[in-house]
Amino acid sequence: MKRALVGLAIALVFLASPADAQRRRRASAAPPAPIPAQHLVIMDAASGALLACENCETPVPPASMSKLMTVLLVLEALQAGDITLDTRYRVSEYAWREHGAPSGGSHMFLPINSEVSVRDLLRGAVIVSANDACVVLAEGLAGSEEAFVARMNRRAQELGLRSARFRNATGLDDPEHVVSTADLARIARHLILTYPDFYRTYSERSFTYGNRTQENRNPLLGAFEGADGVKTGHTDESGYGLVGSAVLNGQRRIIAFNGTNTMAQRRSEAIRLMRAAFHDYSVVQIAAAGEQVGEAEVWLGSRGRTPLVTQQAIVVGGTRAIQAGLSAHIVYNGPVHPPIQEGDVVARLVVEGPGYTTQEFPLVAGRKVGRANWFSRAWEGLRLTLFGG
Repeated sequence: MKRALVGLAIALVFLASPADAQRRRRASAAPPAPIPAQHLVIMDAASGALLACENCETPVPPASMSKLMTVLLVLEALQAGDITLDTRYRVSEYAWREHGAPSGGSHMFLPINSEVSVRDLLRGAVIVSANDACVVLAEGLAGSEEAFVARMNRRAQELGLRSARFRNATGLDDPEHVVSTADLARIARHLILTYPDFYRTYSERSFTYGNRTQENRNPLLGAFEGADGVKTGHTDESGYGLVGSAVLNGQRRIIAFNGTNTMAQRRSEAIRLMRAAFHDYSVVQIAAAGEQVGEAEVWLGSRGRTPLVTQQAIVVGGTRAIQAGLSAHIVYNGPVHPPIQEGDVVARLVVEGPGYTTQEFPLVAGRKVGRANWFSRAWEGLRLTLFGG
């Protein structure tokens, strides 16, 4: 069955074909050409569409980029009224010894047993990637870093971050502490859209605490027009990585990658990728939210078919060459058995093509369909007996 969707901005062919097996085709790497950055992703922030993805769904060591989740939990506690920016937490010996000045890692020189406001701890975690600030926040909010990490993992599941597994609040290397760069970009997008006022903290160029001033390591700030965040990361396992964001001509892009060998290489790659994000890639909406894109056959229902509509706007991205080669197919296990409620997910729209990482979007029933009456069911049974299915 072949269907054409009227009014598409790009040439897509919709085929409604019941199928049990998902058809997946992993695309070859999208432009730009081979680069030092690994696991890179470019995201359109407005839609969440991935414009480019090179192994971006593979779980990798995130280093300090995982602090995005640490900060997100603190912001949610602030929003819930559990704490305020003036709430003060004590610096434990563990936070000081293992993650403060004696540790050799990123820190904000928190004195042991001192009390620090959530306001300063957040700025330390965001601007100078302070490990000691993250642990003090974790212990203050949840009683221990371990309990806080459990919250991080629960929240990641709630947000649909399928690759995320956290083992600490700082991002220090642990074989089981992994997140894909695509999920890091999704956390950043959620944080930017949900907490726009706080997000401005990520653009601050330096932070002073205890008469010590440290610089923000984000290489895009001041180097790329419109850059305003988000988070760097570096460990031996991860290499130098970045989640970065910028706004140009009213559009926001988010990039994420890891694996570069030096800070200088991270900077050059960040600028090059962000430039490509705006000039080489675009997005196109192929269906509006609630738009009917096809029909599904119904077996012994009060109606023979049910319309298939989108749950949300379907937006895809990529280079113009990639977009020109895309095709879309409706796939479902069918015929669908009633009763079917309006809004039940009964199919998916699969978008695929050369150079494009296949994506699937849920489709829901646009109309309630009950069971057929007893006569219709009896007749169908007789028909199958006499003539087969």
